[in-house]
Amino acid sequence: MAADETSTAAGHPIARVLPLLSPAHLDRDFDYLVPAELDDIAQPGVRVRVRFAGRLVDGYLLERLPHSDHNGKMMPLERVVSAERVLTPEILRLATAVATRYAGTRADVLRLAIPPRHARTETGGAKKTAAPKAVAKGIDTEDVSPPDVLAEVGMTDRDGADEAGDPAAEASRAAADKSDVTAAEVRLDPAPEAGGAATESRVEVDTCAWGRYVHGPAFVDALAHGKGARAAWQALPGEDWAARLAQLAATVVAGGRSAVLMVPDQRDLDRLLAECVALVGDSAVGLSAGLGPAARYRRWLAVLRGQARVVVGTRAAVFAPARNLGLIAIWDDGDDTYAEPRSPYPHAREVAMLRAHETGAAFVAAGFARTAEIQAVVESGWARDLLAERQVLREVAPRISAPGDSDFALERDALARTVRMPGVAFAAARSAIKEDAAVLVQVPRRGYVPSLACAKCRTPARCRHCNGPLALPQSAGGEAASPHCKWCGITEAAFRCQACGARALRATVIGAARTAEELGRAFSGVPIRASGGGEVLDTVEPGAQVVVATVGAEPLVRGGYGVALLLDGWALLGRADLRASEDTLRRWMSAAALVRPRGQVIVMAEPSLPTVQALVRWDPVNHAAAELEARAEVGFPPAVRLAAVDGTTASIAELLDATTLPDGTEILGPVPLPPTARKPFSGADSPAEVERMLLRVPRSAGAPLARALTAAQAVRSSHRSDAPLRVQIDPVDIG
Repeated sequence: MAADETSTAAGHPIARVLPLLSPAHLDRDFDYLVPAELDDIAQPGVRVRVRFAGRLVDGYLLERLPHSDHNGKMMPLERVVSAERVLTPEILRLATAVATRYAGTRADVLRLAIPPRHARTETGGAKKTAAPKAVAKGIDTEDVSPPDVLAEVGMTDRDGADEAGDPAAEASRAAADKSDVTAAEVRLDPAPEAGGAATESRVEVDTCAWGRYVHGPAFVDALAHGKGARAAWQALPGEDWAARLAQLAATVVAGGRSAVLMVPDQRDLDRLLAECVALVGDSAVGLSAGLGPAARYRRWLAVLRGQARVVVGTRAAVFAPARNLGLIAIWDDGDDTYAEPRSPYPHAREVAMLRAHETGAAFVAAGFARTAEIQAVVESGWARDLLAERQVLREVAPRISAPGDSDFALERDALARTVRMPGVAFAAARSAIKEDAAVLVQVPRRGYVPSLACAKCRTPARCRHCNGPLALPQSAGGEAASPHCKWCGITEAAFRCQACGARALRATVIGAARTAEELGRAFSGVPIRASGGGEVLDTVEPGAQVVVATVGAEPLVRGGYGVALLLDGWALLGRADLRASEDTLRRWMSAAALVRPRGQVIVMAEPSLPTVQALVRWDPVNHAAAELEARAEVGFPPAVRLAAVDGTTASIAELLDATTLPDGTEILGPVPLPPTARKPFSGADSPAEVERMLLRVPRSAGAPLARALTAAQAVRSSHRSDAPLRVQIDPVDIG
């Protein structure tokens, strides 16, 4: 309908709209006329449908204006999809900041931040034929949810039903009411559901455990008074970190504000959410990718409407529209799942710090280990250390050692540094089993024998058909089968080395399945449990047993493990990755933290390595400081700002030709795309050769570099260049 045929709204007839368009040069606002019949519901933050270049596209109404700077003909709004104001001003500012930081578009960020609409959930379950009167003419009541790839939000609920009235949650809250020591009282008056009455609950929060940390009570007091304190918290070994974070969230809620808590995976989410529900009841919700569209959208709406005050979720929860945000916390920020694989590829840690800085909310980066990025903000003064005294640490830490760490140890066992499991490891495990304690064995790789090499020349074994790596699977009967290719799956029954012609093979890495098999022979009669891959155990019962787990899949044991054996340290430390040592220490500390205070941890790695020494001393802070200093010397993030441009030779050259780079920009490459990095193409469009170009600038020139790359991408899209290209700022996988 043309503008002159439309009866426009009085007062503020102009709607400024952000269409959700992919081309970078269209990342700007457009003005539309507001028809008179949509005047009441066309409010800032609602979803709209507008006509753009002859087709209907989705968008968000940003603001209403009395007049427009556009002198030409304007089209009217086609319709308002929903009267729900899903885009809050704070989230719009955050999306703009993230798009600027990562050289992306606001449309891409908003696709990550706001989940797809589920009409029946939004209207309280009413069918389309019986829509409530509040749904006026012009509102789309259909379920217009696009495919489930726009946002990673939801609730960790087994059946998708609301948590209100859950007997387990009620029992958990009742147990929390019996706390003896009181530091804060949480009183919740959540907004009533449609047709329901508001409920009230009072929970006493015990925060005495924070007294073990220097400045811990002062930090909790700052949260209680609504101050924007920022801290890097290093949890003690054996610390119930989920309970501690839940206490911080409850303290913030007691002051009338909201909290967002992020964890890397579903298992941690379930644990933290249970602690939060015990303290604040139904006011805590979980957001993750584990639910369907209806349940996911229901929980997100509860946050938007102020009914949920504590949000526990994975990386997408950083965009949760929590009202009056008082705290945003991230646990184990070094986990690679926090890196968003979709454009503009933001990292949840960086987005959380941006949001805390913009809103004045408190910020906590928590974990057993520490990343160089968090150490950088601590050294800059933006955040403060939240650590325990060394005396307190010694009281709760297990005894950590590496085989052959002294001349005396080498005299007792000359092969301690060369064998996979030396005698001291077997002795410690037998001692723990005699004491009826569990033994944890951490293995870097899953499978049986995931990597093979020539037994004569040590050349990695490759498939004759596709040049893929060969592995040794476990047959159904438990015996080893013939080698097979991990890429094409073809069995290589007659292997011959391409370098020397030898036929014998040797294992370069032993997987978790083979390790469990060997330990079963060594400890006959002792239960052997496996955790990893598709069968991850959350908890195991106490008692004499051996638990073989891959990294990140270690189950909890009540009272802690008696001994932890960290195998194949070279496989973690020897990776060709900038973050190999940092990530290895993080994985080791996460496993060692599960051991009881008087237990023992033995790490099978070279004792003189700085990473091994940091584990033995339990000193993640100095290790992070040394890592940051080493990266500054060679010019890697976070000491500098780095942009990775991935694509074909032609597309990279086209982008650079259209870019006016800041002064002092270093151009590194092009080089082949690292094998661990995802290709920026679909399978059918992927060329044979994908290259990566690195652009490096000082941190002070990070913003100009992002603006230059944004402008260059806008030029490419305006020229309708179809050569695939990807631009990432500070990617996790550099090479």
